[in-house]
Amino acid sequence: MMNELAEDTLPDAFQALFADAPSSVGFSKLRKRLLRQVRQAIADFDMLKDQKRWLVALSGGKDSYGLLAVLLELKWRGLLPVDILACNLDQGQPNFPKHVLPDYLTKLGVPHRIEYRDTYSIVTEKLAPGSTYCALCSRLRRGNLYRIAREEGCDALVLGHHREDILETFFMNLFHGGKLATMPAKLLNDEGDLMVLRPLAYAAEDDLARFAEAMRFPIIPCDLCGSQDGLERNTMKEMLSDMEARMPGRKDVMLRALSSVNPSHLLDPSLFDFSALTAAKR
Repeated sequence: MMNELAEDTLPDAFQALFADAPSSVGFSKLRKRLLRQVRQAIADFDMLKDQKRWLVALSGGKDSYGLLAVLLELKWRGLLPVDILACNLDQGQPNFPKHVLPDYLTKLGVPHRIEYRDTYSIVTEKLAPGSTYCALCSRLRRGNLYRIAREEGCDALVLGHHREDILETFFMNLFHGGKLATMPAKLLNDEGDLMVLRPLAYAAEDDLARFAEAMRFPIIPCDLCGSQDGLERNTMKEMLSDMEARMPGRKDVMLRALSSVNPSHLLDPSLFDFSALTAAKR
């Protein structure tokens, strides 16, 4: 289902979105911090290069709502020269409140597309009882979002992953995959025709949670298919939270480390030519 509202309604959508926003100093600082961090990520990773139209994935969670709000404000301020199309993929989870997102987006005047694809049945058929759904569910969702982006003439799929998502993925790859890798802020898909962008790469999850609460977004919980305990990501989240509690500021330090890599001080000969190292003769 494609909403036919024109792109030039987005400034009005921004005004409607923030019409009842708190006027407190604390909220103003939070809002400015998120704007600054998103602008910095867009600049650092050159996200606007060759871009004209973005498909912004909207799940109904705090992160994607926050992403959309920040992008709308940047566009209103003339700092984001791309068209924005919000998109929700209804994956057929039991009891999914189908009306929430289209009602909300229509009320604001945000151009959007609501797509129904019953990937939930595919996941439950393929996985054994008790298995975690998230990985397969995510792959099926991404494939459909790529298709929608192509159908809508978009240059990029824009996702709401934040600082903690990136750090958790890094440690999951480190502990379980035996590699140093994480979610990049900018990625070219395997087909080479779409960018995947994560403008919230520098944003803290706690900030996004406070922002969502203050803005009173109509949150749709991600437990519609049954909340699954013991996920590896939850373990990483708890570990990082414990580190941050004992050593405040550690998350920001770790995030900086991911952008300050020294291949000669690691163990990968494909990244650094160790064979070329020779000592000067005395």
